[in-house]
Amino acid sequence: MMTSKQSLAALMLAMVCSISMAKEPLVEVTDAWVRQAVKGQSGTGGFMVLTSRVPLTLVGFRSPVSTSAELHEMNMQGDVMRMRAIDALPLPAGQPVALQPGGHHLMLMGLKRPLSVGDHLLLTLKLRDEKGRLVQQRIRVPVLATAPAGAASQPHR
Repeated sequence: MMTSKQSLAALMLAMVCSISMAKEPLVEVTDAWVRQAVKGQSGTGGFMVLTSRVPLTLVGFRSPVSTSAELHEMNMQGDVMRMRAIDALPLPAGQPVALQPGGHHLMLMGLKRPLSVGDHLLLTLKLRDEKGRLVQQRIRVPVLATAPAGAASQPHR
């Protein structure tokens, strides 16, 4: 039979083990930002660099500040830049994938309020692993007028 000291020691050991085994996020997110949106503006873009620890696919995202959210890509068709929604974006393990103006990016539509420089908002990334399981990762993103210094400048292809 365990004494109360042994029980306490076992409990503390279990707590330390659970803290040390806490999972790191599957995706490292750097240079994240959302473009400011003034009153009357119904949509805006979100940008960041995603580096996954394991092969994943970004299949969407959501935010409480918008009624809908889509993955988009921009590409040149002749002399015209076109934007379209895409269903998914592969995130190869260990390879940075840039979401940026002029390339792949997030679109927040049906904004519920203006987004001012200095605000922060929550985004939930929706990811699918190789076995088809949906994984979600929450991130906090600042609202900026322009890309932060050092942000990616070339779209991932």
